[in-house]
Amino acid sequence: MPTNSETPQAKITVRDLTMAYGSFVVMRDLNFEVADKDIFIIMGGSGCGKSTLMRHLIGLQEPAQGSILYEDEDFTAASPTERVKFIRRFGVMYQSGALWSSMTLAENIAMPLEEHTNLTPKTIRDLVSYKLSLVGLSGYEDYYPAQISGGMNKRAGIARAMALDPDILFLDEPGAGLDPLSARRLDDLILRLRDSLGSTIVIVTHELASIFAVANHSIFLDTATRTQGATGDPKELRDHSENPAVRLFLQRGEVTAPSSKPRP
Repeated sequence: MPTNSETPQAKITVRDLTMAYGSFVVMRDLNFEVADKDIFIIMGGSGCGKSTLMRHLIGLQEPAQGSILYEDEDFTAASPTERVKFIRRFGVMYQSGALWSSMTLAENIAMPLEEHTNLTPKTIRDLVSYKLSLVGLSGYEDYYPAQISGGMNKRAGIARAMALDPDILFLDEPGAGLDPLSARRLDDLILRLRDSLGSTIVIVTHELASIFAVANHSIFLDTATRTQGATGDPKELRDHSENPAVRLFLQRGEVTAPSSKPRP
């Protein structure tokens, strides 16, 4: 059994969380942990509440019940002033990338640095170039979002989310709308960022290829029961989960290998 020093610290702890819009319950009784340096996937079918859960985690929506803790500090019960301390640790990339179309990539990434730091313009320019180089966009500082591909827009969105050196990155459907090659490159980038920067990364996605490529932990939101169907390593859940809904979600698209027997 591992000692306490070997057990990854819980970066996020969710306890008895119920998400609702008025009287309509989206999900109830969610309980899970995200460990330090996890790549944690929030997964499930369309309409199950994946993005809603992310909005709860970053404070854009309030729980109907339950609590969210960051390293044992209660985010849910924090005052507006105290929440600022938590939120400064977050970097968020929304599904669309949410870049300002009227600004260059450099201006997009510089904005949070200009608003939340006292850094000199030269230091900000250097940091912007560094963040773009981390996501493979060195030299694209003066390009506008409309001048680059969808995959490059996603990477630029990640660079902006990383502008303030966040402790935790939240990515909402980062591979949505990308071709398979661009999606694979984005998965590789996510792995590199975790390994090089030591970030904890929470990703909303239903893309199987990405789930299996990057995740070491996950939660499955079950629309039928309106609660979590399972938590764990997606590969382990695919092969060993006792929940049929989880196996069906993670095994979809799999086909039986063709027979090796020669035709008569």
